[in-house]
Amino acid sequence: MDGDATYLAPRPGGPGVTRAGSSHRFCPARRWVTDDGPAEGLDAARQLFCFAHAGGGPAFFRQWRAWLAPEIAVRRVLLPGRESRLEAPFRHITDLLPPLCAALEPCLARPYALFGHSMGAVVAFEVARWFSRSGAGPECLIVSGRRAPALASARRLSKLPADEFVKEVGRLNGIPPEVLGEPELLELLLPTLRADFELAETYRPLPGSRLECPVVGYLSTDDPEVDYDGVLRWSEVTTGEFSVRIFRGDHFYLRAGRPDVLNAVRDDLRRKILAAAR
Repeated sequence: MDGDATYLAPRPGGPGVTRAGSSHRFCPARRWVTDDGPAEGLDAARQLFCFAHAGGGPAFFRQWRAWLAPEIAVRRVLLPGRESRLEAPFRHITDLLPPLCAALEPCLARPYALFGHSMGAVVAFEVARWFSRSGAGPECLIVSGRRAPALASARRLSKLPADEFVKEVGRLNGIPPEVLGEPELLELLLPTLRADFELAETYRPLPGSRLECPVVGYLSTDDPEVDYDGVLRWSEVTTGEFSVRIFRGDHFYLRAGRPDVLNAVRDDLRRKILAAAR
């Protein structure tokens, strides 16, 4: 964690607070959660909140809705600095959590699970811990493409000059070719991408207890950033059941709504939640 970051947790179930000097204000839930219609998922048995990678947004999960419906309502989380939200992005998890959780809280009247990919995995994890303190935690947490929280990132890509930063992010297949070919579009994307990488690189687990819900780690065969042992350490974050799934592909193996990935998500939610209820 960076030296000046201070974790200001709200009373469980109560309003949150931001760090002194923060320019961000709490936003209505509709600004933080993207649905595909006013009545989307009203008949679903549970909700799945999805958190994208560094620089990513709700569009990354757009194809999930139709595949997982009607049993699961997909709630795609929209963080500041991407797509329709032009505010400055957050650079530290301690600043992001209070307004994010304050916005999500009204959405949790129904059972829910969390899915996070890469940077989104640690955001989803800390959201799960935040609500678990008041007994309102998720039924299941699925973390993808990210080493366990106990394994601190040694890299500092966020501090590289622009050309080197773009090259390294491109190595992960994290910037679409059409964006790389548009310098003006790339320039607009870089501040959010840098901020997200800074958040991911400075992240350290916040104080708190282990989860009790099931956790599943997703891993791809050709991810240059994450290996099996790194994902296996996610077992340490919960007293509940833990398992690992491995998929073919690179760091962005789940792009374009792969059927095998979405089938795994649906099956894991069914199986883990039923097992935990016994």
